[in-house]
Amino acid sequence: MIVCRTISEIRASLAPRRALGKVALVATMGALHEGHLSLVQIGRKEASTVVVSIFVNPLQFAPEEDFGKYPRALAADLAMLESVGVDAVFTPDRAELYPEGFATRVEVGGVSEGQEGAVRPGHFAGVATVVAKLFAIVGPDIAVFGRKDLQQTAVVARMIADLNFPVRLVVGEVDREADGLARSSRNVYLTPAQRGRAAAFPRALREAREQLRGGMAVEEVESRTKQKLENEGFGVDYVEVVEPQTIRRSAEARGAAVAAAVRLGKVRLLDNVIV
Repeated sequence: MIVCRTISEIRASLAPRRALGKVALVATMGALHEGHLSLVQIGRKEASTVVVSIFVNPLQFAPEEDFGKYPRALAADLAMLESVGVDAVFTPDRAELYPEGFATRVEVGGVSEGQEGAVRPGHFAGVATVVAKLFAIVGPDIAVFGRKDLQQTAVVARMIADLNFPVRLVVGEVDREADGLARSSRNVYLTPAQRGRAAAFPRALREAREQLRGGMAVEEVESRTKQKLENEGFGVDYVEVVEPQTIRRSAEARGAAVAAAVRLGKVRLLDNVIV
């Protein structure tokens, strides 16, 4: 496994591999877990070369958010990636991606509005900018993202289409722990008591899905789910039934997603289920 810290290094390492077949990119912020490895496995099935990027992207954090405290475990991450046969890892520092004078942002309208875009202004401009840079640097044929961050996948899909990136987006299913909680690097912030309560979050979303399948009105399902989560001790940022590709509110259950963001103490949890 090759570990590259500069743009020139990753480009040089990938040049001879392109003749062997397709290149898949899994973009991460590190603090890896089994969910990330499931995306790596998808990349392995789709391409002959798998590249994982590890970069805690400052552009997608607001000043009051947890950029400084975001978990970082590079040595453990590299050992994990080597164990599953990743071909190359790109771990640039901030100055490598955003040198002095950097002044460009990629804004994706429409799909980035609402939900996380409303709660975290500027977040998706940071996401789109770093993903566009990674596409330009790595030149992947395939990009693998996880559906836990439903709106993020929709933003990346829209950017790929609008900017004509020659990249095929593959979306992996939500990877869950035994009690149903979606895996996330931020789960390590949960106290033992909070972790015990966290399973009520995916359980409420599964119940919402069954209510929609049973014919309950969308607005009623959203309201009931929000109330249930609040009764379980969560702070609720939103519970919405949306069209997964556009993140527009959906009045129809078929093909929609129930997407939600909640807080336990200072930890925000995101999840969604497809109806």
